[in-house]
Amino acid sequence: MATYDGQGYGLDTGPGRPGERRHRLPAALRAPVEGRTWRELGHVLLSLPISVLLFTYAVTMVSLGAGLLVTFLGVPVLAAALAGCRGFGAVERARARGLLGLEVDEPEPLRMKRQGFMAWIGAVLKSGSSWRSLLYAVLQLPWAVFSFAVVVTVWSVGWSLLTYPLWFWVFPVYTGQGGIQLYGDEQHRIYLDNPFEITVTALVGLLFTIATPWIVRALTTVDRVMVHGLLGPSRLATRVVELESDRGVVVDTAAADLRRIERDLHDGAQARLVNLAMDLGLAKEKLREDPQVAAQMVDEAHGEVKTALQELRDLARGIHPAVLTDRGLDAALSSVASRCTVPVQVEVDLAERPAPAIEGIAYFTVSELLQNISKHARATWAAVEVWRTENRLMLQVVDNGVGGADVSRGSGLAGLAERLDAVDGILVVDSPVGGPTRVTAELPWRAERTR
Repeated sequence: MATYDGQGYGLDTGPGRPGERRHRLPAALRAPVEGRTWRELGHVLLSLPISVLLFTYAVTMVSLGAGLLVTFLGVPVLAAALAGCRGFGAVERARARGLLGLEVDEPEPLRMKRQGFMAWIGAVLKSGSSWRSLLYAVLQLPWAVFSFAVVVTVWSVGWSLLTYPLWFWVFPVYTGQGGIQLYGDEQHRIYLDNPFEITVTALVGLLFTIATPWIVRALTTVDRVMVHGLLGPSRLATRVVELESDRGVVVDTAAADLRRIERDLHDGAQARLVNLAMDLGLAKEKLREDPQVAAQMVDEAHGEVKTALQELRDLARGIHPAVLTDRGLDAALSSVASRCTVPVQVEVDLAERPAPAIEGIAYFTVSELLQNISKHARATWAAVEVWRTENRLMLQVVDNGVGGADVSRGSGLAGLAERLDAVDGILVVDSPVGGPTRVTAELPWRAERTR
């Protein structure tokens, strides 16, 4: 993943954005003297000597390795060349991080099935990041030469012309000339020596100076793309990492659900059934001695049976409600909304049912959000909308409560966001203090096949 520090030119620093410094000068006039400009300029100037070193190393080592491939020595030399390019890649990522504010993750590590030198050589040669680092070493030099020439020319011309009024006296005093010579032959010489020409020269220099930071920024954008695309992890590797993380979330969530079900069974229905068995045993002993007391105990046991059955129904509904399987999201969400402490308007606009897994996640997402409204929102009404947009299933829950919900606080919303992320879903919370709260969830759409 690559991110930028956000210190962009023209940043809106108006009121309503706390923590940001307001500037009196416009961005165009600030840019030539801002720290970001000088860091990017330093990056371009350093790129030339570094790229020469990197290009020389890469071409020399690869050529040597290719020439030695007729012998056994060519393979380890080629592996050493790729390993060196990977090392240079780490240096370039650090330089981009320090001067360009670009955060690039480390590329995928070498995957060695066994230990040993030969295994290391094979891993280096098979690694895609090694070859991308070599490609970066080859492509960086021509781009660095071009960037260096453009930046040095524009920067030096701009500042030289801009400061021309300050050192205009240098020409007549030290060189015997009347200023910068625009044209000269054996008969005529034209100098910039009158106030009007000096002023125009300075204005032209100001234009160059103002344009230089934007030219530098455009050139370093290519550097950012190259560093991110060639020295960072590949899209496949990033996707593998995401899937491994999502798999861990799914496993943890499933384990937590199993623990919750076990706890609910042990503390709820199981305990009631144990008490029921004891009460029926006592009633059996009292049946001959005191039938009236035994009948009363049986009646109490009957009430315990009803309570245990209700708890089992609630537990089964929490696992996967039957109404969801039989009638779909519309009926299931209406059932959940009827148990909410505030009036809830439910609107489901789906031409067909999604896959059972997606349908179940959507149901539990809305159920969890409605429980949060009942417990924390202090709202007087809520609304649930479900619809499909192309290949996404959209859920939206709105309430007029006190607001202030925040996923980053590690609340139930954070766990809900992790569950959605595990299936490539997204949870967006818009909940300003004072309300209203609008929670939007996106899930990938997969149509129902068979049930």
